[in-house]
Amino acid sequence: MSQGYRGRNSTADRALDILLLFADDRLALTAGEVATHLGVARSTAYRYLQSLTSNGFLTENEDGGPGFRLGPRVLDLARLARKGVGLSGLARPVMRDLVRRTGHPALLTRRAGPAVVCLEREEAGHTLRLSYERGQVLPVNAGAAALVLLAWAPPGDLDELLAGPLPRFTDATLTDPDALRGRLAAIRERGHAVGRGELDPDVIGIAAPVRGGDDRVVAALSVAALSHRVPGTEVPRFVAAVREAADELSDRVRGAAGTG
Repeated sequence: MSQGYRGRNSTADRALDILLLFADDRLALTAGEVATHLGVARSTAYRYLQSLTSNGFLTENEDGGPGFRLGPRVLDLARLARKGVGLSGLARPVMRDLVRRTGHPALLTRRAGPAVVCLEREEAGHTLRLSYERGQVLPVNAGAAALVLLAWAPPGDLDELLAGPLPRFTDATLTDPDALRGRLAAIRERGHAVGRGELDPDVIGIAAPVRGGDDRVVAALSVAALSHRVPGTEVPRFVAAVREAADELSDRVRGAAGTG
């Protein structure tokens, strides 16, 4: 599943290749240098550069020199990365305890613009293939963790996120915006999400929100398991464990914010 998703994003791969060309001894890039590195026409390279510029990842050189420099959006991502590392450090002991309680992998996920990213994954004693690997970036409409993050997104963000076409991963993936809004309302009312086969077939995910000092949802904590390993009678126990762990992590996040 995750390989297929990545395979549909060759343009994103090219964009990452361009960004990774920057170094201490190469603070600006020209279209010619990018064309040579990617093995494409200069006009194609320039289109990639313009796309990155329009999204704030690059800016055209303003000191009279040729080429493009890193833009302000990169600084924003660096700031978020630093915050994410702090969150990961707080989450790891909680996640280890959650794995001990449930016997299944635990995941820490947060929203990054129009997508969600898996910050941490704590393994259990058995291997489970998931689209959510550490560092994996995925759309916001599939999987219990993603739906928790979407459920508590600001209304303006939610309108924007649901405006475009939503990808389908399995027959259970919700892609209709109205149906998805109804699902999100139910998640907010219950305080957690349970997803079955919406991102990875035959996988059940159970997620709850992690809140910061202002009660804003800053991440989602979840467990994932093969559906046949979690019978319906066991779901309430897993929900309770995930919610208690998310509450504990929320307390840690608030405590860290109070002492920071």
